[in-house]
Amino acid sequence: MIGTGKIAEPLRRATESGDLPGVVATAATRDGVIFEGAFGTRDMATGTPMTTDTVVWIASMTKAITGACTMQLVERGKLSLDGDIAAVLPELSQIQVLDGFAADGTPKLRAPKRAMTLRQLLTHTSGHAYDMWNADIGAYMRATGTPGITSCKNAALSLPLASDPGETWQYGIGIDWAGKAVEAVTGQTLARYMQDNILLPLGMTDTGFKIGEEQRRRLAKIHARTPDGLVPIDLEIPQEPEFHMGGGGLYGTAGDYLKFAQMILHDGTFNGARVLRPETVALMSANAMGALSCNPMESAKPGSTNDVDYLAGMKWGLSFLINPEPLPTGRSAGSLAWAGLANSYYWIDRTRGVAGVYATQVLPFFDQKAVAAFDAFETAVYRAVGA
Repeated sequence: MIGTGKIAEPLRRATESGDLPGVVATAATRDGVIFEGAFGTRDMATGTPMTTDTVVWIASMTKAITGACTMQLVERGKLSLDGDIAAVLPELSQIQVLDGFAADGTPKLRAPKRAMTLRQLLTHTSGHAYDMWNADIGAYMRATGTPGITSCKNAALSLPLASDPGETWQYGIGIDWAGKAVEAVTGQTLARYMQDNILLPLGMTDTGFKIGEEQRRRLAKIHARTPDGLVPIDLEIPQEPEFHMGGGGLYGTAGDYLKFAQMILHDGTFNGARVLRPETVALMSANAMGALSCNPMESAKPGSTNDVDYLAGMKWGLSFLINPEPLPTGRSAGSLAWAGLANSYYWIDRTRGVAGVYATQVLPFFDQKAVAAFDAFETAVYRAVGA
């Protein structure tokens, strides 16, 4: 471990000041793990300490793992990136585009202009949108009684598109549909396929859609930032879901997720197992949305998310956020990253061979204090490795 004191300092400061309840973080170079640490508490009501093996809801950090599952099946010829995905998921041939609302609030729908592809599902250019960042989709859900995606009910996937496939970037449920595609061509649940083909080969034994009894003893509580401060809340993804939420259903540890990141750093191999071909990792790590770019995500549900304004001009791979320019933290242009709703974050810098994972359990998303601590952690990692 190199320079671990300086890497730890911003994390310790964030918890000791009361900015965050607890934080766990870890980082690696291609040579191995260089830092792991845990600070603060798992639950402010009990004071249980955060530990490096604390289990957290990684939420949308699930997306990259589901993306890796789909890309294995692209390698094997079972899925096509650019063919009509309705050939695998016929229900998507029936999906319509939300085209406003009638005077009485009834949604108006029309047929999409073109077919949808797996590439679009993985890059958030399929037209699907989350209600948290799209008020029209939220209005549709209220008008029709459609459940939210975290219900893990199949009806939650029945939403119309907010735009035609291939026309714009909108963050949404596309990767949940990609998880359904994995199930359709393998005849397995997403949980079983992921376990056998990604998690177990990489040694990610603390990651899954279902929280085991032993993991539950190490589970961190999610806290809401309220006018009265941080308050523990009861929020848990259904443990007996109608479908496994490939866009956000996983629980795991920071150390487990770092193994996934190290696999990407090592061109598809880690823990003695090859799970992706080098050329597949290269493809996943490149701009997969062409001339389109990401848009700022404006909050439509302030209790769940703040505005996420730094995305303008960024790109999406299969399926990672990609920064076209270097970042002040030290992160190279072309690096891979994303996050989870309860303020967990990661980055994978294939140019400099550095990756990091950071998790607190705080809502709403893109919490200013959580992001500041993550940025300080990332900066400290780059300074420690001299990159």
